Amino acid sequence: MSSRRVLPPYRVKVVEPIPFLTADERRAALADAGYNPFNLRADQITIDLLSDSGTGATSTLQESAAALGDESYAGARSWFRFRDEITQLTGYPYILPVHQGRAGERILFASMLKPGQLSVSNTHFDTTYANVVLAGAEAVNLPCPAAADLDSAEPFKGDIDLAALEQLLAGPDGSRVGVVLMTITNNGLGAQPVSMANLTAVRALCTRFGVPFFLDAARFAENAWLVAQREAAYHGQSPRDIARAAFDLADGCLISLKKDGLTAIGGVVGLRDESRYAACEANLIATEGFSTYGGLAGHDLERLAQGVREVLEPAYLHSRADSTARLARLVNDAGVATVAPAGIHAIYLNAGRLLPHLAPHEFPGHALGCQLFLDGGIRCAELGSLYLGGMDEEYRLVTPAPFELVRLAIPRRVYTDTHLEYVADVLADIAKDPQRVSGYRIVAAPPLLRHFKVRLAPLAG
Repeated sequence: MSSRRVLPPYRVKVVEPIPFLTADERRAALADAGYNPFNLRADQITIDLLSDSGTGATSTLQESAAALGDESYAGARSWFRFRDEITQLTGYPYILPVHQGRAGERILFASMLKPGQLSVSNTHFDTTYANVVLAGAEAVNLPCPAAADLDSAEPFKGDIDLAALEQLLAGPDGSRVGVVLMTITNNGLGAQPVSMANLTAVRALCTRFGVPFFLDAARFAENAWLVAQREAAYHGQSPRDIARAAFDLADGCLISLKKDGLTAIGGVVGLRDESRYAACEANLIATEGFSTYGGLAGHDLERLAQGVREVLEPAYLHSRADSTARLARLVNDAGVATVAPAGIHAIYLNAGRLLPHLAPHEFPGHALGCQLFLDGGIRCAELGSLYLGGMDEEYRLVTPAPFELVRLAIPRRVYTDTHLEYVADVLADIAKDPQRVSGYRIVAAPPLLRHFKVRLAPLAG
């Protein structure tokens, strides 16, 4: 095997300047933002790893396609190109475009979840959980036991716990389950992939108990790549074939195409059932737009149609996976533990281990994220007790999160390895004196999706 470095299969054609604030400017900016990175302005950020959703770079072919965008209200040429690409990818006969994934969640759950029902998943992410709750249902997460060991090299920690799923479906609450929703890759659990064996077993259980089985497939291509690398039965198969095999197992899908669609906006709901499609289409037309544009412009549909082809190119996926794995190695070498093995769209820092002097109610994950901005202008997101913990009415932590993590989400085709080396360098400096990182307390927060609009204050200084 060659020891040469893996090269990105593209070169830079257009560049954008990035800002470099002084340390005093960063301190003032973070205080003004209520110590919430979501409230920071983009022109205050040097390296933005807050999200990989809609933050990637488009290609020359995508921009060329966008110039052909047909903005007709109904039946635009761009719709048919988009529909044909998604149908070829997924095999689903009924396709509904939406402006992004959370719109698809709202529309789909309105058609299939009733108050008191359960949505069962390997892990619901934030807006998915919120849309389940807004539908009057309850979100139940059943991660596999291997997910609890952040350091193990188990290849498919994104799997659902099959024994727990079967027990639930066969038990007294089985009749309450309205949908089993598998998130690929498992964003809430360290960007870990889901195996085809696990998806196949879920399909069998859902068939046996008569429960709809759907995919939350925002990272369908990245999951397919990791399956090809880690699951022996799929070695040598193309990412496209593996992705199609996953879609073939399910009754339908939600996809936020702001991830593996390689665009800034867009999503899709794919369905097999005609009656459910009719219900979702009526909701779509009333709230998003006509069923051939779903809140998207023609040029968006064109970029998406091209993007879902490009994202499945093996050279692109190989390069992206290699770059993320390299960042994980650099961070580990700097003395900061990450969730292992590395996924593709993000690495997850173990803030609880790095900052043992901070208790969960002092939000060590959030504290590390703030320190990354203060020291290096790096923006990222906490996935710990601030996001996942249970609070009382006075914002006191009642139930800590199982882990205190920080997600560094890598935008697609945006940053070079030098940018990511800078991130590792900043983390290395923090790791030399972690005691200087202080905790935070909540000042104000909304009741749902707290992490987006929470305001905090430091406990010291």
